[in-house]
Amino acid sequence: MVKTQTPIQAFLAPLAKLALKHPELEAEVIWSKDGAWQAQDDDAEYLDGEEVPFYAEGLMMEGFALHYQILAEAEAPKLPVHIRLFFWQLNPPALPAAEPDLAVIGSATWTV
Repeated sequence: MVKTQTPIQAFLAPLAKLALKHPELEAEVIWSKDGAWQAQDDDAEYLDGEEVPFYAEGLMMEGFALHYQILAEAEAPKLPVHIRLFFWQLNPPALPAAEPDLAVIGSATWTV
């Protein structure tokens, strides 16, 4: 019997699929705080790719909005190298542009 996905699971399906295809990917969690984005302090706190859908689903179920970006190096735009997860509850600040040597190759936004 096929299990029907929830809307949140369907939204996160591209990230789950990406993690299976590229298990070495890591994700950075970035929070909206005081009208600005605050990145994690330590690279050691990055999520493993397989953790991304579960982590995001839990926060989304608690009422957080999410914008994700899948990043690749500009010279190899078909090979993802990093994921950014932007979380907020009220009005988010403008999303930052990718660094000059990176390209956003996928993104989506979930609002509440």
